[in-house]
Amino acid sequence: MKAVKELRALGDVELKARIAELGKELMKFGAQVATGTVPKSPGKIRKSRRMVARALTILQERRLKVKE
Repeated sequence: MKAVKELRALGDVELKARIAELGKELMKFGAQVATGTVPKSPGKIRKSRRMVARALTILQERRLKVKE
């Protein structure tokens, strides 16, 4: 997948910044849903959640490799 390759190319600091950025985006989407407004692109919520999970997985893999 293209997105995974891009995430793996990032350093740890950049990856953490990307996670924070996606988290803010998810909070914005959550606020829209909570207030009853329909997000412009509902599918983007799912994509953002999955990107956060992918990034966290990559960070965890790197942590485990260092310990070995």
